Amino acid sequence: MPKNKVCRKSTCSVLQRKRLSRIVSSIASYPRNRLQIDIESGHTTRRNMETRALKNPYADYDGSPACTQYLFDPHGKLTAEFAGRLSSKISELLSHMEHGLKSADPRDCSGYTGWTGIALLYLHLSNVFGETSFLQRALDYVSRSLQCLTRRWVTFLCGDAGPLAVAAVVYYRLQRRQEADECLSRLLQLHRSVVMGKGSLPDELLYGRIGYLSSLVFINQQFEEEKIPMQYMQQICEAILASGEHLSKKRRYQEKTPLLYEWYQEYYVGAAHGLTGIYYFLMQPGFGVGEERLLRLVKPSVDYVCQLKFPSGNFPPCIGDSRDLLVHWCHGSPGVIYMLLQAHKVYGEERYFVDALQCGEVIWQRGLLKKGYGLCHGAAGNAYGFLALYKHTRDPKHLYRACKFAEWCMDYGKHGCRTPDTPFSLFEGMAGTIYFLTDLLQPLRSKFPAFEM
Repeated sequence: MPKNKVCRKSTCSVLQRKRLSRIVSSIASYPRNRLQIDIESGHTTRRNMETRALKNPYADYDGSPACTQYLFDPHGKLTAEFAGRLSSKISELLSHMEHGLKSADPRDCSGYTGWTGIALLYLHLSNVFGETSFLQRALDYVSRSLQCLTRRWVTFLCGDAGPLAVAAVVYYRLQRRQEADECLSRLLQLHRSVVMGKGSLPDELLYGRIGYLSSLVFINQQFEEEKIPMQYMQQICEAILASGEHLSKKRRYQEKTPLLYEWYQEYYVGAAHGLTGIYYFLMQPGFGVGEERLLRLVKPSVDYVCQLKFPSGNFPPCIGDSRDLLVHWCHGSPGVIYMLLQAHKVYGEERYFVDALQCGEVIWQRGLLKKGYGLCHGAAGNAYGFLALYKHTRDPKHLYRACKFAEWCMDYGKHGCRTPDTPFSLFEGMAGTIYFLTDLLQPLRSKFPAFEM
């Protein structure tokens, strides 16, 4: 895997801070420096697909009962046989992961590649299987994170909000209310700096305001009550809207889009660093954006992104990039699909749904990536796009496709894929695959971790 990739962790060791500095210095020219492959403009999408993805070996859904009878029943309930296969593989991969984590970076607190991500996996396993031992494992790992906070980033996936939020939930589940409240208090102490934009804080998910907002949403989802008052979310959204309007005017983009966001001098499109991840959150109900601004600011901004779509149905990583290459959650259709489905819910226009379906076709054709099986840029993360479509439509076609990607993931390591830098982590490696396989056991309740609402 290339060393100068975009979706990277932030850690608190001196060595990794230096490494992050090198990464950041290369990002200004992304994706040209990042894509060190022999491709010239004008090559076909098929050529690009062969470069980035492995051929999908599975027959597509044909609508017949025989197509799904070994996977799920007409109501979408997984068969005992397939659910058993998933559970068995989850146990097997957990054992491999635990062994591999013995050599993991002891100072990486992040959800993306560090201990918080492993704690989040075990919290999820506890939620699904109801085993207290998983909750205790979550506590073990999140305790490591709390000992090495970044003191710099404030987001769920790459900063201090993630460890604090996950710890608060774990402590609460273990009936340690005082420690849970302390973590919540520390989490909310970051709020003012996020709203004020201290240190030129960006707006995107991994390192910006949306990343902090997702931690507050996570708390309310896990506590199943409004533990964090909605006004906190509303104030963050106000800051995000103001930031987007300001940049659009500053860069003279108003005629194209009323909201514009950048990260390291690029206008990213995807879910991790870009416009679609931000718009997905701004369209959520209860965040105080209001009908007037949803129509005046957010909708035309979403429509501008839709205009960037390639003929294939995929989306570019950045505004102005004409190469149809990346089919990742972080960059491409697998992340854009969430914005499109939310736009369909909010505005009711069929074209958003049509584009989302086309994203699903892109994922089916090009989503089994040579990069591996992870969430950020791998088969497991891409498969969540099918689950999002299934929840939106209840069409068994999408659940079937998710199951087939799960079968691919259950053959972990047998396809000649690349080994990630952090091979056992949540967003790059095996922990994310386990998370997806666990979510597939309850497809209608599945959520892409630290992102989907």
